Amino acid sequence: MNRLENLLPLVKPYYSSTDPAHDWAHVERVALLAKVLSEKLEVNLEWVLAAVYCHDLINLPKNHPDRKKASHLSAKEAEALLKLSGFQVDEIKVIQDAIVQHSYSNGSTPTHLESAILQDADRLDALGAVGILRCASVNAKMESTFYDPNDPFAEGREHDDKKFMIDHYFVKLFKLPELMTTPMGKSIAYKRVEFMKKFLQELECEIRISSCGS
Repeated sequence: MNRLENLLPLVKPYYSSTDPAHDWAHVERVALLAKVLSEKLEVNLEWVLAAVYCHDLINLPKNHPDRKKASHLSAKEAEALLKLSGFQVDEIKVIQDAIVQHSYSNGSTPTHLESAILQDADRLDALGAVGILRCASVNAKMESTFYDPNDPFAEGREHDDKKFMIDHYFVKLFKLPELMTTPMGKSIAYKRVEFMKKFLQELECEIRISSCGS
């Protein structure tokens, strides 16, 4: 049994919550994306996947006061699990760096390629069709509404993604492509954002019937 096989049963219980934005399916999607982004790059895929499996061990709500500490807490929690799985101290340090640096909340910049791949893969899962679902799920837990009925697309007000889900697209999600580190990550991100923009066009059509084409 290899080290990742040792790690899986240790981490899976951490992702058994009912939060569909941060469940095991999310981890599996990020792992698949990480494998794609790792192709043709000189990267240690085992370290990347170990970081993927551990990156959300401690998941705090978006509106939690300690949200920015979540990645640090996950990295700390991962240490013992990685040791039990057979990883060495120097390897664990790289994996922990990737876990900490993947976070959008703490504004970290990747210091090595493994970190960059996890960061890009995790951010890609916030975009596209899955991103639309995840955003709706997270904002429902925050008890925000889909949009401001008086000004859905913030044409005459400041964006407030704590109150309105659609605002989060403009506050964060549509900015992610430019923040991608890997070329493939950037390419995939732009495609997914285009899909989300088409979704907003359809939403506008449905809430403003006069905006629909004939």
